[in-house]
Amino acid sequence: MAEYNNNNRGGGAGGNDRGGNNRGGNDRRGNDRGGRGNDSAVQGDSDFKEKVVAINRVAKVVKGGRRFSFSAIVVVGDGKGNVGYGLGKANEVTDAIAKGIDDARKNVVKVPLYKHTVPHVMEGRYGGGFVLVQPAAAGTGVIAGGAMRAVFESAGIKDVLAKSKGSSNPHNVVKATFAALAKMRDPMQIAQARGISLARVFNG
Repeated sequence: MAEYNNNNRGGGAGGNDRGGNNRGGNDRRGNDRGGRGNDSAVQGDSDFKEKVVAINRVAKVVKGGRRFSFSAIVVVGDGKGNVGYGLGKANEVTDAIAKGIDDARKNVVKVPLYKHTVPHVMEGRYGGGFVLVQPAAAGTGVIAGGAMRAVFESAGIKDVLAKSKGSSNPHNVVKATFAALAKMRDPMQIAQARGISLARVFNG
């Protein structure tokens, strides 16, 4: 029994190897900590709220009849300028929405905000979609159509005037709205780059 205990305590190279394995265990604990960091990042993503813009049913004709599937376009946002959209396709509506949410969280962009509205007038185009977005005074609210409204509310824009002048397809409208928001410039960055005050940026 004594020899067995001595061998276990690692009198030779085997013991050093086991010590190395224990140190490797520390590395594993470090990886676990990294995993916790990833969990916190996921919890940060939990601040995003989802809005389903449109659900489309697709019928495929097969030998035995028709097979139905669903596609859903979803917009996610935290109400602080971070917003994204995604498209999900599945045989069930809930699965399509879940896939759309995952896709939207991968395509989140930062939108510049100024006093709960957009900084300046901008147009956006995508395919047949064409939208006009312009700032509005406080208390105006979100004056926009269904697809555009979901994007603005998810981004945290509370006062805006928007008009869709092209296709009414929700896919094109959402993508055109994102194209317009992506071209927006932050007035604070412009003021710093030019070395002027923020009031002078707007008043000239």
